[in-house]
Amino acid sequence: MKKALFIDRDGTILIEPEDKQIDSLEKMEFVPGVIVNLYRIAKELDYELVMVSNQDGLGTGSFPENTFWPVQNKMLKTLENEGVCFDDILIDRSLPQENLPTRKPGTAMLKKYMNGAYDLKQSYVIGDRDTDMQLAANLGAKAIVLGNHSETKADLVSSDW
Repeated sequence: MKKALFIDRDGTILIEPEDKQIDSLEKMEFVPGVIVNLYRIAKELDYELVMVSNQDGLGTGSFPENTFWPVQNKMLKTLENEGVCFDDILIDRSLPQENLPTRKPGTAMLKKYMNGAYDLKQSYVIGDRDTDMQLAANLGAKAIVLGNHSETKADLVSSDW
């Protein structure tokens, strides 16, 4: 049975700026240690890498597509050049107040991973927010939270990669 690492983007792969939007190449900065550790995971462990990200209002006037894709593509190319390739990339564009089932911690974006072909009990969600930990619970997966979290339901807490 296949296993997956469902990995958040902002705050987990890329440092999230104070304004919560990585909408220019100047604001794109990798979390220290993420590239080397994702490389090791990709080469040494038998997990599919799946990026799962909420991108609030992507495609709206406040977050136009032309500010998102240059950052996304540069990040993916940088990771690929270092031997890290994602098997799947899932992006929800909704706003929090829309409360759509595709938005983390909802699982609608991840339906194809819930069909029995994946061992979700041996899969992980890696993220920096409570919504990532709740996504893990909703999937029946394990949770790894990055950052300084004193109270969390994560299976593993780490201050960094």
